[in-house]
Amino acid sequence: MAQTQEIYATTFIRRQHDQIRDLFDAVENAAPEDRAEAFEPLVRLLAVHETAEEMVIYPAAAKGEAGTEIVEQRKAEEDVAKKALADLEKLDPASAEFGAAFAQLRADVLSHAEAEEEEVLPLLTEVADADELKQMTAQLEVAEAMAPTHPHKTAPESRAGNLVMGPFVGMVDRVRDAIRDARKD
Repeated sequence: MAQTQEIYATTFIRRQHDQIRDLFDAVENAAPEDRAEAFEPLVRLLAVHETAEEMVIYPAAAKGEAGTEIVEQRKAEEDVAKKALADLEKLDPASAEFGAAFAQLRADVLSHAEAEEEEVLPLLTEVADADELKQMTAQLEVAEAMAPTHPHKTAPESRAGNLVMGPFVGMVDRVRDAIRDARKD
């Protein structure tokens, strides 16, 4: 039987940040006519990642010293990025307008990820032991499985709001994604 490696929530988040950086590079390096295809996985990962953080990471991190203030700053950044990503999805990926908006989104998201790694993740290790960090990883995976796959400007930013609305919006997004993918075939 294969042995699985235990992954802590902090490692899970850092790995996803690395994936996000790689996906930004893929979009930036894609030819204009190929940007849409490269952009789709980035949109999906950003949408589910941020929702999961709002549901699992931020409530736990807010318990740490100065946690509430730090979490509120990160949530405000996420709200700006979520709205920018929703606007970006409406643009033609081959356009110059997309390129400029994408560059701004990239700078904002990468700055946000760095701030999370430097401020939020250390708070988690302050308030949670190894077992709790493992449990948070499982919670992140469940949250991402139910999360919307596209940004929504009016989406809730609270854990309660995401628990109530997230599964319904996520289901609609997944149906929309399946229809879009079926049209490609």
